[in-house]
Amino acid sequence: MIIYQASKSQFLHHALRDDIEDVVSRHYRNATGHGVSQSEMQAWKHSLLEMAKVLGDEEIPADAGIAIEYQLPQSSKRIDFVIAGEDADARTNVIIVELKQWSESRRSEKDAIVWARRGGRTSEREGPHPSYQAWSYAAYLQDFNAAVQDGAMTLQPCAYLHNHPRDGEIDHPHYRPHLERAPLFLAR
Repeated sequence: MIIYQASKSQFLHHALRDDIEDVVSRHYRNATGHGVSQSEMQAWKHSLLEMAKVLGDEEIPADAGIAIEYQLPQSSKRIDFVIAGEDADARTNVIIVELKQWSESRRSEKDAIVWARRGGRTSEREGPHPSYQAWSYAAYLQDFNAAVQDGAMTLQPCAYLHNHPRDGEIDHPHYRPHLERAPLFLAR
């Protein structure tokens, strides 16, 4: 299930001229029959406006496909943001973006795990590193999609923490294998 899908130009219109969080919330209510919390609305507002800035790049075609809150098949997990389009050889390319609003985090000694304030909580909890999370979604989709398996579709996961500075923790060499599979983009 996809909560919201549009072209890049439609998404930019919703993000920059409408209140994108209200648009996505309406789509969510229509798809699921229930609403979302105020904290999720705020997360959409801030993160989707940051994605609108990224998509302002004219090299990204206006007809590129955008999907928000794509629920993975037979799972409760949702991909935050997807950008899809074709390359010069007419191959479908899909970029999976894991969005986080974190402004700080701490390295864990555990593989693919990081400490952060998650879901608006005031205390830190351990959980998956955003790059690992994005990669795991791509790996999951690969298992369910014949087009990915035959090479007709390429998946590229990444994580975007638009409030998080480069600090040697979230981007520590301990996470190198995960950062190589799913690049990490930070503030600025």
